[in-house]
This record gives sequence, structure tokens and C-alpha cells, in this order.
Amino acid sequence: MMQYSERAGVGMTSQRTRDRMVGRLADQGITNIQLLDVMRNTPRHLFIEEALAHRAYEDAALPIGKNQTISQPYVVALMTQLLLANGPIDSVLEVGTGCGYQTAILAQLVKRVCTVERILSLQESAEQRLRDLEFRNIEYAHGDGYQGWRARAPFDAIIITAAPRAIPEMLIDQLALGGKMVLPVGDEKDQNLQVLTRTEGGYEVEPLMPIRFVPLQPGVLA
Repeated sequence: MMQYSERAGVGMTSQRTRDRMVGRLADQGITNIQLLDVMRNTPRHLFIEEALAHRAYEDAALPIGKNQTISQPYVVALMTQLLLANGPIDSVLEVGTGCGYQTAILAQLVKRVCTVERILSLQESAEQRLRDLEFRNIEYAHGDGYQGWRARAPFDAIIITAAPRAIPEMLIDQLALGGKMVLPVGDEKDQNLQVLTRTEGGYEVEPLMPIRFVPLQPGVLA
């Protein structure tokens, strides 16, 4: 369990700095008040290396090791807001646990989060961090994100935090009717953030904006 002083932060990790971050998010078009409150109260500095903690509340992606990154706060907020656009949801699949920050945001807004990470060391450290922060509604798996988590499907929503070159068909099959998938799609030079909605006849896709994520890779790593 992490101590209150660790969560609260000081200086560039203080509550005042978090409040400024949330003000920027509101200015950038994040309107979900519950989401803004969650991001105000979630200690992003605990999800990155101590040497980078002073940059935790900048609107920037930061390295977390293994050639992976923690997404910038605006992207985390935007993708989460898109997932919740039609109201509260019960279950979400997150593909790409990473450091666990997006997982923590989701876990405060959704009843059940199932999160899959292909890199074992990241999965284990994120799970320990989230358990220390006393999250109890998250299930963790070390696995291939392209395969999703069929045993826990169907999901009300799916969020993918790395970019496949095309929408993974297997994940569409794990989405409930009417459910949404938010994901970046494309190669390393040309990616677009998209919202997919599962319909009775298949699915509909709405492209939103250019974006940049690390590629979604198949398979698993120790």
C-alpha cells in the first residue's frame, strides 16, 4: 500500500500542479466532469520513473521502458471520454496495460477492467503498482493483445493503447452489440484515432484525428 505522502506529491508533482493539468484538459475540450475529477486525483507521477516525476503533469508522452510510453494526459482523457460518450459502462477491455495509468483512470469510472499486456515485466510492475494503490476491480493478463481476452468477453467497450495497422477482427468479436472500441490505427508514419461501434450488421467506424502511438505488436515477451 502506498503512503498518502507518495500519492499527494510535492513541488512539480503536487495537487496544485495536477489542478493546472485538469484546467488544460478542460480548455482542450474534455467536458466529462467525473473524468476530470478522476484525473485530478490520480497520481500520474507514481506511474513513471522517479527521474521523470517532475514532468508527470506536462501534456506529453513519456518513456516507461521497453520502448513503450505513457500517453499524454490529453490523449488518455480524450480516449476515455469517447468510451463513456453514451453513459456509464460496466466492463472494458484494455489492450496494452503499459505502466497502468490508463488502467487506473478506467478503474475509477467502470465497474470492471480487464487489461492485457504482452510484455511480462510491464504487466507485473503495473499490477503491483495498482494493487498498492488499492484497486480491486481490475483483472490482469500477460498475453497477446491481438487475441484480446475471449474468456471475459463480451465487453461494453475496448480501448487499445497501441496502434495496429488495421482494426483487429478478433477484438470486434469480443465487443458487445452497441459497444465502442477506441483505438489508433495505422503505421508509424500515418495513424488516425478511430471510434468503432458494433452493430447488428457488423460495425461502423468514425475516424477522428491524426495521432501517434507505438505499434501494436503480436505475441508476448518476458
